[in-house]
Amino acid sequence: MFKLNLKIALRNLWKNKVYTLINVGGLAIGLASCMVLLIYIAYEWSYDKQFKNYDKTYVVYNNSKANTQVFSWAWTPGLMANEVKEKIPGVAYASHSTYPNDQLISNGEKKFKKSAVYSEPSFLKILDYKFIKGNPDKVLREVNSVVLTETMAKNLFGDEDPINRSVKFNNKYILKVEAVIEDIPANNSIRFDFLMPWALYADQNPWVKNAGWGGNFCLTLVQLQDNSFFEKANGLMKGIYSRNSKDAMGEALLHPLAKWHLYSDFDNGKSVGGKIDQIKIFFILAFCILLIACVNFMNLSTARSEKRGKEVGVRKAIGSSRKSLIGQFMTESMLLAIMGMVISFVLIEVSLPYFNGLLNIQLAINYHDWKFWVALLSLTLTTGFIAGSYPAFYLSSFEPVKVLKGASNIGSSSLSVRKILVVFQFSFATCLIICTAVIYQQLNYIKNKPIGYNNGGLIEMPAQGNFVNSEKLDLLKDQLVKSGATTSITYFSTPLGDEGNNTFSVGWPGKNVNDKVLFNYRSAGYDFTKTLGAQMVSGREFLRKADSLNVIVNEAAIKVMGLKQPIGAKIDFEGAKVTIIGVMKNVVTESPYQTSKPMIIYNRAEEFSNIIIRLNPSQNLSASVDRIDEIVKALNPDFPIDRRFVADTYEYKFQNEKLLGTLSNWFGGFAIFISCLGLLGLALFIAEQRKKEISIRKVLGASTANILTLLNKDFVKLVSIANLIAFPLAYIVINKWLSAYEFRVSISALPFAIAAVLSLIIAILTVSVQSVKVAKSNPIDALKYE
Repeated sequence: MFKLNLKIALRNLWKNKVYTLINVGGLAIGLASCMVLLIYIAYEWSYDKQFKNYDKTYVVYNNSKANTQVFSWAWTPGLMANEVKEKIPGVAYASHSTYPNDQLISNGEKKFKKSAVYSEPSFLKILDYKFIKGNPDKVLREVNSVVLTETMAKNLFGDEDPINRSVKFNNKYILKVEAVIEDIPANNSIRFDFLMPWALYADQNPWVKNAGWGGNFCLTLVQLQDNSFFEKANGLMKGIYSRNSKDAMGEALLHPLAKWHLYSDFDNGKSVGGKIDQIKIFFILAFCILLIACVNFMNLSTARSEKRGKEVGVRKAIGSSRKSLIGQFMTESMLLAIMGMVISFVLIEVSLPYFNGLLNIQLAINYHDWKFWVALLSLTLTTGFIAGSYPAFYLSSFEPVKVLKGASNIGSSSLSVRKILVVFQFSFATCLIICTAVIYQQLNYIKNKPIGYNNGGLIEMPAQGNFVNSEKLDLLKDQLVKSGATTSITYFSTPLGDEGNNTFSVGWPGKNVNDKVLFNYRSAGYDFTKTLGAQMVSGREFLRKADSLNVIVNEAAIKVMGLKQPIGAKIDFEGAKVTIIGVMKNVVTESPYQTSKPMIIYNRAEEFSNIIIRLNPSQNLSASVDRIDEIVKALNPDFPIDRRFVADTYEYKFQNEKLLGTLSNWFGGFAIFISCLGLLGLALFIAEQRKKEISIRKVLGASTANILTLLNKDFVKLVSIANLIAFPLAYIVINKWLSAYEFRVSISALPFAIAAVLSLIIAILTVSVQSVKVAKSNPIDALKYE
């Protein structure tokens, strides 16, 4: 029976080539879109799950309350790890480490500035990277030692054995290579190229040894013996700050490592989501696009019911059961799904390089993974079943007597279903158009929102090597200004777009004892506001002479402190009385989506780690950059040039929103295209069905415009209904999405108007492609046999 059904199915598909092409094309695009999105979702979902005991591993978060707001971050004191290991029951390992940071490592003339982490032996017990060479039980114990990744070892030593060989770190420390581990997977939150002992970090930063519970400067990882200890351990973590310091204002909590990437947003001290929200959107989008492709199949199959009716009637008359007819139609559906999947493979392989470039990751189909084939088979069979279920049960229900007598209303009972399916398709497509338009509106609104300084023509580079010396910094400034490539230079304690240090320990005249306000603090050089293009509201910026007991604050700080005459006011900062000499406008140094935090800027040359350069606008850009590189290389020959445009760094902050907008744009376009394929198929069928009616109308004097209006009006009505349904749904979705942003665009009528006009134009053009052909045909061809 299966062989017979297959033979009949192949004959029917070959006989109706246009419908087959439309169905296979729609299913192929739907399956390819779904698979690409699912591959991306699987990649994001697998973050930090490469380790043996990832499900028992946690990141320690610090919740600090400031008045009514709770700030949460994964920065903890250096004392945290030992305290957790000794005092919290059920803990197998606890470690502290730095966050990845670019550092110079070299072997002779081979010099690379790569990502480095300082950690301790327990770090490698928790994150059990695969060791290629070396003993995992003996690494990170010697101060002057290093663990390299496989690629880093190859870059430094080629094919030679790197074990016990020496490398130079920051052109200062000689380190012995103890081990080589596999490269860190891209879907890992902690990515580095080489690993060094925590003792080396403490030697370079003596303050680390005396740091108490008030300083949060490292990452703490905890691995439990078993998750049955979690509730008790997490309960004891809550009071770990207060038990060790009476002045501590934080509470600790254990956040699962496996959720760190996707659930990074916290509200009032609790995890509320993060990138998982974007993943959910893509998951829904994947299956909605596939469902639209299935809807196409249903539409076209039921639309052709009159032609298939006689076939059903004859087969039933000679004894075929309804079960065998359902089997035949489901075989056709499965065959189309398999054909669609084969073509979708080609589409996936062709499109993946583009999406990898767009997402800046390396997605690939793992043909050796049995889970992939199980998922693929399940997806194909499910698609075939969903697409073919309604047509199979509908077509097999025809009564042979009515069909063979030539009843003309065979397909009329499915008319309302077809209309509902078309409305569903275009409701989803219109909703996507609206959401995409609002995403781009929000993105443009945030990008064009004033950031307090001019980031165009601004370059920054790390103050490394010789530039750690203040005299060399002054020499660099003099040479760059004299070269004409720059107009001004300043220094900062962090890159402009990065988070930095913050504290609750700021006092001011009239401060309420219960006030807990989190202040950012940074060190900046003279000409800071001039170089940035920022504005001083009042007062002055730092002078060339030492200004160590004077500070500049931003408008947010003045608002919090409520100082009516801030210039000359003395405040308590880091255990000293400092004087406010200037108030500057708020500048965006962290998230552009949030209100600027209160900031204190002081002047300490020993903390400068970043050089900020304003390019000369009257000079050629590339020539100025080349001149800067030349001067920097001459003064700091042992370090590679490491500069970046501040505007590019700032642009990176919008990566998630740009990704969401771009993917919504692409897959929304696919959804619309698939919907148009369905409309085209229906238009082909209806035009064929009404050929004689149109011919009679033309003989009686109807114009081409009259015929087009006749054929298009039903579709226009359906798309209009789809718009009315899509508008409230889109409003709910975009309103919820925008609610996550402190600064957001207001929802206007423009995206809805664009979506309505665009969907109607697309529908009319799609249907008119076939309608024009029918309207211009010779009526004699259709009527000559009557």
